[in-house]
Amino acid sequence: MGQKGFYYDATFCTGCKACQIACKDKNDLYVGEFFRQVFDFEGGIYPDVWGYSLSVGCNHCDKPKCAENCPTGAIYKRQSDGLVVQDRKKCIGCKMCIWSCPYGRPQYLAKQGKSGKCDGCADLVDQGLNPVCVDTCPLRAIEFGDIEELRKKYGTNADMKGLPTSATTKPNMVIKAKKL
Repeated sequence: MGQKGFYYDATFCTGCKACQIACKDKNDLYVGEFFRQVFDFEGGIYPDVWGYSLSVGCNHCDKPKCAENCPTGAIYKRQSDGLVVQDRKKCIGCKMCIWSCPYGRPQYLAKQGKSGKCDGCADLVDQGLNPVCVDTCPLRAIEFGDIEELRKKYGTNADMKGLPTSATTKPNMVIKAKKL
């Protein structure tokens, strides 16, 4: 198995938040806690206005800052498929992963006193299934699979307005950005 990753097509995404809701439901998250989150951006001056939605989960980076800076090793990269996962039992709630991730994806789970993050639905992937965000998207704007196959199919762009540069962490995602 190779490194897994996501493809996101911003030209299809309508910002419906179905992926966000499915993720919250699967992970039993409380209000304000998001492992996948949809952001809406807009700007310009009439008649040159623009807007787009951006769905962001963990990017399962080649160089995950969250794992690199976790003092207990609670966050780590799986050897089998490159998913960046967490052993929440080892988490001490220091928030170092939250502060380290340039994408802001680990979240503090106040009722548990620990952090949590998207793990790419590793339990489903282990069964040969897709992450819930992928299968829930009504417009199929999110795809999951071997990152090299996704790059062959869609290109290598991992940058988009609203995200930090991909050069730092080498995220395993491909983005079809909306033309602004």
